[in-house]
Amino acid sequence: MKMKVTAIVLLQLFLISCSGTISSSKKEYQLTKESKPESDWKFDTKEWSLENQIFNGTGSAEHWAAITSKKQLPENYQITFDVNLTSGNLFEVMLNFEGQNYIRTYLYNIDQNIVIGRGTYIKNSDEYGKRGGPTVLKKPFDFSSNVWHKVKIQVQNKQLKFIVDENTSLECSLEKQNLSQKGKIGFLTNGKSQIKNLVIKTL
Repeated sequence: MKMKVTAIVLLQLFLISCSGTISSSKKEYQLTKESKPESDWKFDTKEWSLENQIFNGTGSAEHWAAITSKKQLPENYQITFDVNLTSGNLFEVMLNFEGQNYIRTYLYNIDQNIVIGRGTYIKNSDEYGKRGGPTVLKKPFDFSSNVWHKVKIQVQNKQLKFIVDENTSLECSLEKQNLSQKGKIGFLTNGKSQIKNLVIKTL
């Protein structure tokens, strides 16, 4: 009987580890001391690194640094993390990234806004129009450099909520705005960005 229970538990763990999504109903994705970014993410080691449980991204106005997950986001999910932009003016979360299209959820310190938009990202191309994309919604936000900001993103029942520092938020319907409804997660920066306390969980 014990052997049977052990086999069932091991099978469940195996199925979770082989899941096509980055998180499941039984397991969250987190940055921990044991995290191995190369097993979960695609990135250029000259642009992104993980040190002391903090993702460090280095891009420029001419070349945005990108990191994308190897696994899909679940249909309903919540993402939380802290971000610090130490140079540059853009930090962006790529949601439901599939092919070349994704949902832009980003903080922009030139216009001092948080933004939801339609994104395009073509790997290995820095041409204008082959990264970023049009705005769907935006709201004023005091996006200061060298300050840690708390970000919370939820997608549930095809409704997107984007909240920064608990008091500035945007919300929209993926269907009504014709936004991508499935795909992976990624991060983009045109400067130097730090991400800590990253948790992705299934709702």
